[in-house]
Amino acid sequence: MLSDELRDELAQIAPARRCCRLAELSALFHVSGAWHLREGTVAVHLDLATSAGARRAFALLRDLGVRSEIRTYRRRSFDRATRYQLHVSVDAIALEVLREAGVLSASGAPLETPPKRVVGRSCCRGAYLRGALLGAGSLSGPRDPHLEIRTATPEGAQFAAAVAEREGVSLAVAERRGHAIAYAKGHEAIADTLALAGAGDTLLALEEHAILAGLRADANRLANADEANLERVAQAAHRQLEAIRAIGLDALPPELVEVAELRLRHPSASLAELAAKTRPPLTRAAVHRRLQAVTRLFES
Repeated sequence: MLSDELRDELAQIAPARRCCRLAELSALFHVSGAWHLREGTVAVHLDLATSAGARRAFALLRDLGVRSEIRTYRRRSFDRATRYQLHVSVDAIALEVLREAGVLSASGAPLETPPKRVVGRSCCRGAYLRGALLGAGSLSGPRDPHLEIRTATPEGAQFAAAVAEREGVSLAVAERRGHAIAYAKGHEAIADTLALAGAGDTLLALEEHAILAGLRADANRLANADEANLERVAQAAHRQLEAIRAIGLDALPPELVEVAELRLRHPSASLAELAAKTRPPLTRAAVHRRLQAVTRLFES
């Protein structure tokens, strides 16, 4: 699936700059994080769809000095898919990192969207989109391709769209029951989004799928056209045979007798094949006109 390919590729990208790591972490928490108040302290975890995403989040937190633990569970929905949770130890270091990443406010309260400073640089905006796609992105295609980032609130989706807009990438925003999405439709808009996030391999895969789908569609159209042409030729030949047999060769005008005899001897031959057998050779159009004349005599 393209969504899995996308997340697997994004999980392999490890930015060198601390600002980019913070932006990516910020997006992960804003699209797939949850906060719980336990005994007066904040407990934080990430809920992710793939093991690759969980490993990337774990490595990202570790690089920033934050301890976490990976746990798994199965969804209660019909597919019973395995999900991955990263439970973060919210100590003094973690609090500082989450504040720096715009996940928590200075007082330790969860922020709906991060401060603009988190995505102040172009590289950080790409990292934020990458984290959002890794945490809650999906990609379908190649027919009617659709890419989206799911967020808990419209403000989260609008923030992701605004981040992309600053890099010249257009994402639309829509509200759904219980959540919102920032999304792109069409190959061009999706290609721009994937390129901004650094998912070049997935972009190539999407384009390859689109090309193959186009080739299959063209082949099907040609096959259908050939089948339709063969059916028309067969029906025309049947009408010609019916007319010739009903009228009789002796009753036909002399100029029509030769093509009528050829049609009787070669009931499935094409007009071009019949034309090649006439003496002297006639054109395909001439054979067509003469056989039409035979059918008109029969129908009159």
